[in-house]
Amino acid sequence: MTHLSRRELLRSAALAGLALPVLSACASPAGGGGASPAAPAAGATSAANPLGLAESKPLEVWIFDGGFGDSYAKDIHEPLVKAKFPKLEIKHNATKEIAKTLQPRFAGGNPPEFVNNSGANAMDFGALVQDGQLADLTPLYDAPSWDDPGVKVRDTIDPNAIELGSYDGKPYVLNYANTVWGVWYSQKLFEAEGWQPPKTWAEFLELCETIKKSGKTAPFTYAGKHPFYIYEAILTLAAKIGGKDVLKNIDNLEDGAWQAEPVKQAATAFAELGAKYLLQGTAGLDHVQTQTAHNKGQVAMLPCGSWLENEQKDSTPADFGYAMFALPDFGSSDALPYGTLHVQPGEEYIVPARSANPQAGLEYMRAMLSKEGAGKFMELVSTLTVVKGAGEGRTLKPGLQSASTALDAAGDNAVWFLFRKWYAEMHDEVAAASGQLMNGKLTVDQWIERAQKKAGSIKSDSSVKKFKR
Repeated sequence: MTHLSRRELLRSAALAGLALPVLSACASPAGGGGASPAAPAAGATSAANPLGLAESKPLEVWIFDGGFGDSYAKDIHEPLVKAKFPKLEIKHNATKEIAKTLQPRFAGGNPPEFVNNSGANAMDFGALVQDGQLADLTPLYDAPSWDDPGVKVRDTIDPNAIELGSYDGKPYVLNYANTVWGVWYSQKLFEAEGWQPPKTWAEFLELCETIKKSGKTAPFTYAGKHPFYIYEAILTLAAKIGGKDVLKNIDNLEDGAWQAEPVKQAATAFAELGAKYLLQGTAGLDHVQTQTAHNKGQVAMLPCGSWLENEQKDSTPADFGYAMFALPDFGSSDALPYGTLHVQPGEEYIVPARSANPQAGLEYMRAMLSKEGAGKFMELVSTLTVVKGAGEGRTLKPGLQSASTALDAAGDNAVWFLFRKWYAEMHDEVAAASGQLMNGKLTVDQWIERAQKKAGSIKSDSSVKKFKR
């Protein structure tokens, strides 16, 4: 999958330093890189056409042909736009090589109207923004929603999606798919054994002990070769204990952020889990191996994102019954309530500012953000979206339904972190240290020391661009 960038999850120390292709040749022909271009003339605005789409100019669409394919665009989103604007010509295209295919178009000043900029060959968002290549999405978010003209688009979607797609305070990227993280299990197994998803950390440890003593399966595992999966859980628990500022301070490279007590408590809790309840050999397993072990009943629980069910569809027993639960309450003094989730919008879409009809690209996004557009997308590709309530009345697979229910229950109690995206070296260091923490090769204090040292190093490095939440 590409939401929450699978390629980012599978980074290793050996890959540190590699970057996506930089759009180095995209300055305007006059050499005005970074300056916003004059917007092409819009059509007349009206209640039916609030963004001023010009039907006399085509809408050229480019979709990344990856894990989601491109059928959702051809069969769902494009027909929605065409039904509302029958005179509009829509030119559909798909490719696995976004940058290779479209970078010359951007450099030449004739980009298409709409791009799903995703996959391992995506264009560099920072370079696109810096060069003035992307349309500001504020008019889209302030426009009336597709379903209810009395409600703005921004009020129908997860606000995190807007924040995560913003650069220096302006939204340029639409993050459409919504990844929900949690602990995944088999409903069939839990029901057969009489096990219940735990709501407190004490109950979680008791469940792990019960599973271990049963001798039928190991309690817990994670992708040992890719320990992002476990530091994600550690940091989510830290935010649950100490509040959203715990992760904000880490992202902002604040002095002592990694030494905060909630971070230490969460790391200590997972170190204990690693010492007592891991599937044997976890450290040497990748995500496919741990997920396969889960499908075979060799392990009861693992942390992952909500793409899991769809990714495993070819190897999961028909009656497995994927489901997930949020990390349990750590204690009565937790800053955030039960049900708090790590939620990370992803799968990025852009409207090139220098296209001939950017208003058509914005209108296409407005259609995507309708309940029909988002709901049918959810059913087709089995993933959540940022549109509130899009799953209502839809036929969803068990795991996706479980994730959707958890997301609705979480409400505003969603947490996320961005250093993974902002500072690749930080991600690699924390991932490596977290694997060693779980294997007993690092103490909690040593894990904290390594993470804080790397944060300090990045903070003091003037060659690294810093970001703020």
